[in-house]
Amino acid sequence: MKVYYLIPLLFLPACSSTPKLVLRPQQPPTTSADGIRYPEILHAYHVGRYADPNDDLIMHEQHVVYRVEDNTRWNFHPGPDGGNLPTSPSCDAAFAPLPVNDAILAEVNSQKFATAQIMMQARTLSAALAQFQTALQQTKTNLQETVILRASVNAMKQRLDALESAQPQQPPFSTSTSTNEPPDPLSP
Repeated sequence: MKVYYLIPLLFLPACSSTPKLVLRPQQPPTTSADGIRYPEILHAYHVGRYADPNDDLIMHEQHVVYRVEDNTRWNFHPGPDGGNLPTSPSCDAAFAPLPVNDAILAEVNSQKFATAQIMMQARTLSAALAQFQTALQQTKTNLQETVILRASVNAMKQRLDALESAQPQQPPFSTSTSTNEPPDPLSP
């Protein structure tokens, strides 16, 4: 009887089916190379006519020179949390706009106000400087006129001294008067 219990156990594995393992290759996420590498940065420079520095007998005409400012390089910034690469290329920090927040705006506004104050004080100072220049010029003119007047006064003094020394000394007014009145007996 024990054998009969084992027979259903033999059929049990026969009824079960083995799952087939199906491998489906997954497609990599569609990303552009811009998210993986930074592109090279080119600049065009317009050059006018110039003489060749190596040979003075050669002149170059006006043309455009292209220069690679920054070569391509790997983007080492981590991707999003999902593990997928970013779809849009990240900008180089040199060409990205600055972040703006309230603290930066407040500082920029205070700098603008300070600049306006300085400009107003500079205008006031330049006006005061112009007044000072005018007053200085007037003072110079007054000094020249004063020197001329002193020279003329000194010349007049010399002429007056010369005239006084050239005239003979006249006695001052005489005390005797010639009148027809008799002398006063009480007078000395």
